[in-house]
Amino acid sequence: MEAERRAPIGRPRGFDTEEALQRAMVVFWEHGYDGVSLTDLTRAMGITKTSMYAAFGNKEDLFRRALERYAEGPGSYGTRALEEPTAREVAAAYLEGSVRATTRAGCPAGCLGVQGFVAAGGLGQAACDALAAWRDDNRARLRDRFRRAVDEGDLPTGTDPDTLARYLMTLTNGIAVEAAAGATREELRRVADAALRNWPPA
Repeated sequence: MEAERRAPIGRPRGFDTEEALQRAMVVFWEHGYDGVSLTDLTRAMGITKTSMYAAFGNKEDLFRRALERYAEGPGSYGTRALEEPTAREVAAAYLEGSVRATTRAGCPAGCLGVQGFVAAGGLGQAACDALAAWRDDNRARLRDRFRRAVDEGDLPTGTDPDTLARYLMTLTNGIAVEAAAGATREELRRVADAALRNWPPA
C-alpha cells in the first residue's frame, strides 16, 4: 500500500508545459501582470494551481518565463535587426519589427514587456529585475551596434551611441503603447517613417 501511495509522485505531467507557457504568455501580454489572477492564468493554461506551482513556480516565476518566451518569439525582431549592414537599416528593421510584433493578427496588441513596465508597481522584485534586465540588454546591444557604426564611419563622429539606442527604444515603446490603444499597423508605420527621416546621415 505504501508503494501505491508513493507512485503518483513519479507520474509524468499530464499537460504540455510549452503549450501551457505559451497560453500564459498571451494572457500576460494582453492583460499585464496585475490584470490577471492565478485563476485566470490556470484556466487559460488548462491546468490546476497545484500543477502550475509544480511546473513553473509562483505567478512571478511564471511571468519571468513568459517574458523569456516572448523575447525569444514575438520580441526577437531586435536580435535580427542588429544583423543589418548599416545603422539606418538596423533602425528601420527594429522599428518595422516593433510595428509588426505589436499589431500581429491573432495576438494581443502592444508589447508584453511594455505592459509589464506599465504595471511595474504590482510586480515583485524578481519580476522587476527580469524586466529591467531585458530592457537593459536590448539597449546595450543597440548601443554596441551603433558604437561600431561610428567606428566604421557609418554614423557621424560625435554621435552618442547610447542616446541613439535610447531614442530608438523610446520610439518602439511608444509604438507599443499606441498599438495597445488601437493604432493600426499602417498608422504606426507612418510614425516609424517619420522617425527615420530624422536619422543621422552617414
